Amino acid sequence: MFKLNKILSKDTFELCELKLCKVLLMNDQNYPWLILVPKIEGLSEFHLVPSEHQGDLMDDITLASNVLQRVSSPKKLNVAALGNVVSQLHIHIVARFENDATWPGPVWGQIPAEPYPSKVACTLIETLKSEFSSI
Repeated sequence: MFKLNKILSKDTFELCELKLCKVLLMNDQNYPWLILVPKIEGLSEFHLVPSEHQGDLMDDITLASNVLQRVSSPKKLNVAALGNVVSQLHIHIVARFENDATWPGPVWGQIPAEPYPSKVACTLIETLKSEFSSI
């Protein structure tokens, strides 16, 4: 049975579920940042995604990237799966801007996460949910 990693659960807001993945919003207002977690128990690496689910994973990544692009209009979208801290396979989709705090460098480990104020989080969550539901 699929269970979301405790760190991911603690650091994010749950938005919705797609074909294969649970969609989360990272609670860091430094960057609009989605995390996709394939709902397959024990999965830790891209190359371990069963072949029958690989197309669904790419579809989910593409869909989430399109939603984040529409909602935030970034200069660049960074898509990555690191897994050094949380081994459960999860894919980061981070909207980047030339004026963000770490441009053009990586976002990981550069500055502390800055949680969203409650009202801002609620508004962004509703906007993202609406975008996902319209597709």
